[in-house]
Amino acid sequence: MAKAPDPFHEFVIELFAPLGAVSVRRMFGGAGVYAGGVMFALLADDMIYLKADAAFRKELAEVGCEPFLWTRPSDGRSFDLGYVSLPTDALDDPEEASRWARRALDIARAAKAAKPPPRRKKSVS
Repeated sequence: MAKAPDPFHEFVIELFAPLGAVSVRRMFGGAGVYAGGVMFALLADDMIYLKADAAFRKELAEVGCEPFLWTRPSDGRSFDLGYVSLPTDALDDPEEASRWARRALDIARAAKAAKPPPRRKKSVS
């Protein structure tokens, strides 16, 4: 049986509608937000976190945003995964939310482009 749509995921899709086609895919305990096959946001505990580089992270911190920290269950160590919360003011304004999200999407696209292509396995003849 298919899971019922998550109301928070539906809200996020509507919030980022000015970006165009946006999808949400469940992963582990949260979800990823995608546009054009690129993940630019992370959803966890009903919070939206945007992909951020150092400059964008600083700008988001200046308006009170917090980084997403994942805690490994086995030993309690925390890891910064490079995502920072969306400003709370943007949660009620799709244009404002999408303005921030466009920046995150550009950062995510640049990171994806900078990654080397996956190595192909050699076939055995």
